[in-house]
Amino acid sequence: MNGSLAVGLAVILASVQPVGAQRPASSGDLPSVERIVLENGMRVLLLPRRGAPTVSFVMQYAIGGVHERSGETGVAHLLEHMLFKGTETIGTTDVDAERELFERMDRLHASAVEAAESGDPIEARRFRAEIDALEDEARSFVVSNEFDRILSRAGAQGLNAMTTTESTTYFVELPANRAELFFALEADRLANPVFREFYSERDVVMEERRMRVDASPGGTLYERHLAAAFTEHPYGQPVVGFMADLERLGREDVERYYRAYYGPNNAVLAIVGNFDPAEVEAWARHYLEPIPRGREPRPIDAVEPPQAAERRIEVEWDAEPSLRIGWHVTDGRHDDAPAVAMLSAVLTGGRTSRLHRRLVTEDRIAASVFSSTGPGSRFAQLFQIDLTPVQTSSVEDVERVVYDEIRRLQEDGPSTEEVERVRNQIEAGRVRRLQSNLGLAFQIADSESLLDDWTATFAAADRLRTVTTEDVRRVARRYLTQDNRTVAILRRSESTR
Repeated sequence: MNGSLAVGLAVILASVQPVGAQRPASSGDLPSVERIVLENGMRVLLLPRRGAPTVSFVMQYAIGGVHERSGETGVAHLLEHMLFKGTETIGTTDVDAERELFERMDRLHASAVEAAESGDPIEARRFRAEIDALEDEARSFVVSNEFDRILSRAGAQGLNAMTTTESTTYFVELPANRAELFFALEADRLANPVFREFYSERDVVMEERRMRVDASPGGTLYERHLAAAFTEHPYGQPVVGFMADLERLGREDVERYYRAYYGPNNAVLAIVGNFDPAEVEAWARHYLEPIPRGREPRPIDAVEPPQAAERRIEVEWDAEPSLRIGWHVTDGRHDDAPAVAMLSAVLTGGRTSRLHRRLVTEDRIAASVFSSTGPGSRFAQLFQIDLTPVQTSSVEDVERVVYDEIRRLQEDGPSTEEVERVRNQIEAGRVRRLQSNLGLAFQIADSESLLDDWTATFAAADRLRTVTTEDVRRVARRYLTQDNRTVAILRRSESTR
């Protein structure tokens, strides 16, 4: 561990005392963001605002599920869990003793994988039982949740993280007079993470997959739908990972992946709140700048070929039927993207939208209808409509009505009133974002990380306000075609009807 970092961290941790709850940040005009690039390539975005004495931090790495290759799916999401486990000085009473046990566990894991792949499940289970015993022994050196407790004692709120197809993001809000603590902790976590309790945490992630996908009709349908729509591009891979890959991933695999790709040159730090920019910049340079660069993210070379015919899949489950329909559209930076977003809002944006009014209010054949684009934004996306029929209606009836409404939109376009309603929704959303420090930090971090320009999403909102009724009609005709369509249906199993 870096000596000056260790001393600085110790001083700051010693000063942490419980503080009272803070009021939410007040609204105000959005000032200019100061963009600083540290010598190691980390981009730091500073947005000082008057109001409550709180500061929001969002650290976003441009590494997500889309960067994973066959055999390692789920590694980014697993890393999200592991980076809360502490460092060489946080979360442990004896890191050297831990490391000795780690080496023994890693050797046993390699033996367990070899046994499983050679068709000897009994031997594989024996090795896993030995790993469990060693993890129990290692826990005698673990100070559980120390990272979280340090921040909580300092008055932190909202500490959490998330992994998406294109990024991994960590975030927290702190009282302004505890802002330096973030830099000390984050520098330590970035430079000196220790992946303790790895195999038990991997089991937690595997159980998460079982609950959210394998035992979930909606999760299974979503995963199968994306896999059918994206046959070449890694958007078709699940962020949570495939179970076979998770079972093979070892602590050494995940640590190598982290050391290679989670360097400061792949990170954006957005800071929004009541702080002194000069002071915060000095902390960023002192704590974060000495950390060496990592590799550049793997290039995504795969391109999804144009779809030439409709694809349909069905999933049987002891559950109420549901329906997902997807069409390939543009990436989030394409000139058509604002019109596609407007199309989504016209179709499902609220109770007066076309599909909600027709399916839910008038015909009463669906309980809900939503639409979105995804699963990411950097590459050509899928425009998705997600529907739940009511019990007295068939999936086929609901599907026919969706296509009927789309045909009407393709022929006549939306009305001026419909487009104006969406513009008003956009403005209301903009005002709400301006009222939240954390919301603004998310917006500028995401925009800088994915689009290399923190202003891009603000410009996108302006572009949305210029979309015309003819623009919506044009993209509906261009993209929402039968040959470009992938349909996934969840049906109740025959044996349970």
